[in-house]
Amino acid sequence: MKYTKATNYALHTIVYMIEHAQNEKLSVQTLADHFNVSVTYLSKILTQLVKADLIESTSGVKGGYALRKKIEDISFMDVIKATEGTGSLFDCSFQTESKCLIHKAMAEAENIMETYLQDKKLYEVAQSKSTCRIGTE
Repeated sequence: MKYTKATNYALHTIVYMIEHAQNEKLSVQTLADHFNVSVTYLSKILTQLVKADLIESTSGVKGGYALRKKIEDISFMDVIKATEGTGSLFDCSFQTESKCLIHKAMAEAENIMETYLQDKKLYEVAQSKSTCRIGTE
């Protein structure tokens, strides 16, 4: 299983916002420069995070992006669902899903992983000193 680059950037963006700007707005340009990615690409990711109510967007000269939820409430799974959607990772092609033992095992594994990622909060990662860094910091 592999998550998209969008999920990678989304997770790192939320952690960056927790670390640097909990109560202030960051421009898309500031974030794009930090992560060394195009404004257009990052804007699409930020739009997904806004739609998921994880961050908010304000237009205008003093506008930008800010966290919408309390940092203690933002989980890995919240961000993953915002960028990847909510579909199952495994679909059985050979039997109906209710009869397929392989599907049952895979669904159980997905549920365990989803529970873990829902319980794991991004602020915990932001507080550790070993967070990986993207860009030129």
